[in-house]
Amino acid sequence: MPQPARIPAAVGLPLALASGVAIPAQSRINGALGVALDDSLAAALVSFGTGLAVMILVTAVFPRGRAGFGQILPALRERRFPRIYILAGVIGAWFVLTQTLTIAVLGVAVFTVATVAGQTLTGLVVDRMGIGPGGKKTLTIMRVVGAVLTIAAVAWAVSPKLSGGGGGADWLLTVLLPLSAGMAMSFQQAMNGTTGMHYGTPITATLMNFVSGFAALLVVWLVKVAVSGFGNPLPDTWWYYLGGVMGCIFIGVSAMLVKTLGVLLTSLGLIGGQLIGSLLLDLFLPAPGSVVVAATVLGTALTLVAIVIATLPWNMPGFRPWARRRNG
Repeated sequence: MPQPARIPAAVGLPLALASGVAIPAQSRINGALGVALDDSLAAALVSFGTGLAVMILVTAVFPRGRAGFGQILPALRERRFPRIYILAGVIGAWFVLTQTLTIAVLGVAVFTVATVAGQTLTGLVVDRMGIGPGGKKTLTIMRVVGAVLTIAAVAWAVSPKLSGGGGGADWLLTVLLPLSAGMAMSFQQAMNGTTGMHYGTPITATLMNFVSGFAALLVVWLVKVAVSGFGNPLPDTWWYYLGGVMGCIFIGVSAMLVKTLGVLLTSLGLIGGQLIGSLLLDLFLPAPGSVVVAATVLGTALTLVAIVIATLPWNMPGFRPWARRRNG
């Protein structure tokens, strides 16, 4: 079984932060595309279609991509991982679909809080269960504190936008969509990390994500077209088609990092990147109604502090008695 080189946390966490910036950019792009098409499902399909085209090109051009592609059938035949992992892209498709369905109603702020809450909580569970390629990660007190502090910091960072939002049962029901997508993302990262390890490269894991996600969205979109017809024609605005590229960056980097960092720390790094990206968008490319106040900046800074808390080894004598009892 191929063993990719481990990436030190000092390198991996900055990479996770950088790739996390792609998520708010993707949310902004896919939300705008959904409005232009008047069809959220078609926008998600276009996003996955462009991402799939990029990954086919990357696979064809790079030797590691071609070598990894040749490992797909042997890996499935030899059952190197549960075969259901090949459908990890369906989770990504659900995440992108929830972006296009809910961003216009909830806004990026509430969408971010919901996905972060789900992603952080299930990151703890996935690491503890050992679903990812790095095996079981010790559920220390400080990792739990870091996860809880991350959720609180994100809520603080977006609180100026939340304070003006509406409520009601319909609004709360809509929030459940990105919450469920965030919860599923931790499992997706673990599945991608495992398949990427057995393929020998995260390129192939990313490619297979877009294959399965695109196929799932295409089937649902064809049913939708049969029932209600087509939406608007594709727009001419070039940047509407960059959402898939952002997805390639996010999925590829997370698949590469989960073996070393674990699902929780990879998720926290991506979350920090999401907040930084949202802050940069609001500062330099603000959407209507965007606001940047002290809480936005301080909440983002506190998120980075939470990531440090969860990352440090905290292995001083007597500091982690609970973790020792867990390890037996």
